[in-house]
Amino acid sequence: MPVKIRLQRHGKKGKPFYWIVAADARAKRDGRFLEKLGTYNPNVNPASIDLNVDDAVKWLQNGAQPTDTARAILSYKGVLLKNHLAGGVKKGALTEEQAEEKFQAWLTEKEGSVSAKKEALTKAEAAAKAKALETEKEVNAKREAEATAVETPAEEAEVAEAETAPEAETEEAVEAKNQPEEAVETETSEEEVVEEAAKEEVVEETVTEEVAEETTENVAEEATETEATAEEVTEKASNEEE
Repeated sequence: MPVKIRLQRHGKKGKPFYWIVAADARAKRDGRFLEKLGTYNPNVNPASIDLNVDDAVKWLQNGAQPTDTARAILSYKGVLLKNHLAGGVKKGALTEEQAEEKFQAWLTEKEGSVSAKKEALTKAEAAAKAKALETEKEVNAKREAEATAVETPAEEAEVAEAETAPEAETEEAVEAKNQPEEAVETETSEEEVVEEAAKEEVVEETVTEEVAEETTENVAEEATETEATAEEVTEKASNEEE
């Protein structure tokens, strides 16, 4: 019966996961199989392959034919190389020790290339993250600048108020400085009022003295007139007696 080494699909929709199996070529793709040789996970980068190399070599030596995808996987894991070296040992071109040494050297080189690829992928991922971070910082800086531009009018108003407040304080200080002058003026006004009151009192005293003098003169005149009248009456009385 013809045997094929192929992939059998498993996993979820959109996330396939494959088994590497040796199965009858007439069987369905996901049907019965003769032996499971390993697994293949294409959902990671680089793809994860777990394969039993010795069993795969045995199936190849027994005439199993891999599909194209399975052949690529077997070549990647060194199964085809080991099968080729085993053929050389059978022909006597190589000893088993030489074949194993060559195979191990190839594995070492392969692991180095895989490690380099992983490092390159890690660096690329880190660079992508750094670029995304820088882009995010630029976006945040732009948003902050826009927010600052919106808040600037309010801050200018606050600054204007702060500048006006010292001016008000200065005016109050000027008023405070002017208060002594106003007090001096007030005191001067009070002194002027006192002087005017004193002048008015002097005037009143003068007027009072003048009035008193006039009254005295009038009284003297009236007394003189009364004496004259009395003399006249006396004369008249004397004349009558005569």
